[in-house]
Amino acid sequence: PADPLSPQEHGLDFQRLLDASAYKEMYRQDMIRWGEEKRCADPGFFCRTAVEGAAQPVWVVSDTRRLSDVEWFRDVYGDVVQTVRVVATEETRKRRNWVFVTGVDDTESECGLDQGVAFDWVITNNGDERSLDEQLEMLLQSLRSRL
Repeated sequence: PADPLSPQEHGLDFQRLLDASAYKEMYRQDMIRWGEEKRCADPGFFCRTAVEGAAQPVWVVSDTRRLSDVEWFRDVYGDVVQTVRVVATEETRKRRNWVFVTGVDDTESECGLDQGVAFDWVITNNGDERSLDEQLEMLLQSLRSRL
């Protein structure tokens, strides 16, 4: 479609937009453009939408796209926010069928948090299940101590 779109407004399969499929790639640039327009009009739009109706003693924020998202959570929730970055090597990502697309994977929505953000936690997910479990257990222990 030529117009920026949201899954809800255009009957797209939201679950399929979450995976690494050709379906997602067909709509990815339009979704990014739509998201940029929403953020320009209201930088907190997606953050507020994500937490609407929820109250938590601790907020684990793991899939923000911009520094403004991280700042929004820290401003609104303060010390009860724990930011988590999940990383994987490029080799691992390619094994998971990721293919770099110029104009998509080099935009702020994909790499805007690659520098300049101090995350509370960085979790490495390169396919080593034991290592991932150990990292997640440390995160869970820390979260439990905050309750």
